Amino acid sequence: MAYVEKRSENTWRLNVVAGYRADGSKIMERRRVEVEDAALLRAPKKLREYLQEELIKFKMEVESGSYVTPEKMTFAAFVEEWREKYARKELGHKTLKEYNGHIKNHILPFFGHMRIDQIKTMHIVTFMNDLEKPGARKDGKGDTLSQNTIRYIYAVLKSILNKAEEWRIYKEHPMKGTKKPKAEKKEMQYYTEEEAQAVIRALFEEPMMWRMYMLGALIGGFRRGELNALDWDEDIDFEENSFLINESISDTINGEAIIGETKTEASTAKVDMPQWYMSELKIYYREWQKNFFKMQDKWECTDGRRYVFHAGKGKPLYYSYPTQWWDRFLKRHGLKDIRLHDLRHTMATLLLESGTDLKKIQKRLRHSVLSTTADTYTHVTKKASKETAEKFDRFDPRSEIRG
Repeated sequence: MAYVEKRSENTWRLNVVAGYRADGSKIMERRRVEVEDAALLRAPKKLREYLQEELIKFKMEVESGSYVTPEKMTFAAFVEEWREKYARKELGHKTLKEYNGHIKNHILPFFGHMRIDQIKTMHIVTFMNDLEKPGARKDGKGDTLSQNTIRYIYAVLKSILNKAEEWRIYKEHPMKGTKKPKAEKKEMQYYTEEEAQAVIRALFEEPMMWRMYMLGALIGGFRRGELNALDWDEDIDFEENSFLINESISDTINGEAIIGETKTEASTAKVDMPQWYMSELKIYYREWQKNFFKMQDKWECTDGRRYVFHAGKGKPLYYSYPTQWWDRFLKRHGLKDIRLHDLRHTMATLLLESGTDLKKIQKRLRHSVLSTTADTYTHVTKKASKETAEKFDRFDPRSEIRG
């Protein structure tokens, strides 16, 4: 037996008989359905059809035994549902790996034993407050969590509870009324033009593969994972002097690289490169081919790809190794210590300081919106604005008098 019961203007309750007790009374399972579509509410026939479809789906869950009432489900059990029905399908491998780390180390120890439907706003507030206390860090690299890590954990918890709300476990989201922790603003590191020239000179003393890799990060503004995934046949266009960025390798499992999508949809794009760089890349390509024919019997790449940057026998570089190489390179040459990713910031900063239009830099960085570029490089735009205003100092009519 199953039926729909109207509860308010736009809410209904699905009722399904799951069985009978020893005394003959019914065991009822119920699910709340809220309809927010105004057009659907004004169409009685379509509304009835929608509710019947929801009732049939709910009944099938109950009869198959896959439905667990919120009263019986712990937060830990719900996380497994969240992983199976959402996270593994929608989140990238690296993102899910990071989520799982925070779930294991921070979220489950606090919420895991609790009933999912009984988590309240005050529980969230207490949890976030605990994250700021000494001892919250669990990786052995310190005692306290950074503000950005706390902010990330907040986002992971919200992703889980968003699904709980979407799947009708909550009438009101328990995180409503909580504020997302503020981001920790770190001073951006980058090279001046003179420092960048020194880096380039030093790179010409290094093996050609690494020279082309690091110059790609500095001149193209490419992310590490994007460079790791470059393929000669699919991504390098010598006629157009451009790179196609459409994949990323940011993780490895059991020795195999995980090829994923770029960071955002906007990150997938063609990026023009200077002629001198592409000429150097052609020289490197000839070197690459010689190595291929020399190592052909020992070639380890089995997926048919020809990775531009590889570990010596065709397989892509271990995803984090370029960062290790970069750190050692800086020490060898006594150069200013900045992160590999900061070469991307260096490119944007040098272009801005040279007067390049912000919109063009946004396109080269492949940011989704202009505001991201503007917010990231405020330090340069403020400086440029001040210098622009100072150009009018010569119009000060009192300057001659003072002189």
